[in-house]
Amino acid sequence: MSPKNLNASNKTHKFLLNQLKDKQTSKIYKKFEENLKLNEDFIVAVSGGPDSLALCFLSKIYSIKKQLKVKYLHVDHKLRNNSTKEAKFVKLLLKKLSTNLEILNWVGKKPKSNTQSIARDKRYALMINKAKKLKINNILLAHHKDDLMENFFIRILRGSGLNGMVSFDQRTNLQNINLIRPLLKFSKKNLEHITKKVFKNYVEDPSNKNEEFKRVKIRNFIKNLELEGLDNDKFSLTIKNLKFANESIKYFVEKNLKDNSTILKINKSVILNKNFFLQPEEVVFRSLTEVLQAVGKKYYPVRGKKIDNLIYRIKNDNSFMSTLGNCVIKKVKNSVLVSKER
Repeated sequence: MSPKNLNASNKTHKFLLNQLKDKQTSKIYKKFEENLKLNEDFIVAVSGGPDSLALCFLSKIYSIKKQLKVKYLHVDHKLRNNSTKEAKFVKLLLKKLSTNLEILNWVGKKPKSNTQSIARDKRYALMINKAKKLKINNILLAHHKDDLMENFFIRILRGSGLNGMVSFDQRTNLQNINLIRPLLKFSKKNLEHITKKVFKNYVEDPSNKNEEFKRVKIRNFIKNLELEGLDNDKFSLTIKNLKFANESIKYFVEKNLKDNSTILKINKSVILNKNFFLQPEEVVFRSLTEVLQAVGKKYYPVRGKKIDNLIYRIKNDNSFMSTLGNCVIKKVKNSVLVSKER
């Protein structure tokens, strides 16, 4: 390391250590370190809001202590006129940690509806693509305890099943990249404390106050519920209990896949026997969803209503052939063959 870089590194270390003299900040970092438990290089997704900037600070200390490489990425969606200006501002903020922020640009036609959902998917796609180029398997996301609650109610409004309502886990996998949410045990207030103390400033997304977006409506709905006595601890206990039930179902899904399906190595097709469809309804639904996703090599599962219709046909028709989720599904007598569509 050159003397210039060494000097900059020493200044950064001193700055970070000074921040940890604050008791609340130090307490948050210790809890963060215990939750993360990561010994591989990682990427941090940075929006520029108070949550992601707090994650930048915490992850920077973590990377130094664990001697890990870390890359910071920001996606400029170009959905607002000043988005590029904001991206440059965030890049400037991170220089306080002697950290270089790489800006990924969303190039192409922008959606006129369902904007937030499409932008989220595009953001993940850009970051995952970058992660693969860098050969880094872990991306840290700044979702926190408040987001967990919002996600729960949004899934209820969508008519999600049990798995959907509790799927906001600390670690998930998308396209063989680990998406890690180390802040789920922290409230937004905890994170704002760190960002205000360390960075003094952050980007305020105007869409967070726009009630045209469902997430904002849900956020305001939760605030009203809090006035009526919504308890964070009781909500966490409810999620915990639902996850226990969900894990039980997952056990029987795995058992069904193991006992009642056969993988043909020649063309990687799967044969499902009669007993596969004699299990409880939820077990059959999830099992078939996993088979279609694996065989069809789709990143996202097929929509639930289409799975329901397929199961109905399998149970009621003697023979048929259909396509779904990049798969060809063929029933002959009591067996179902699922193969990749060519």
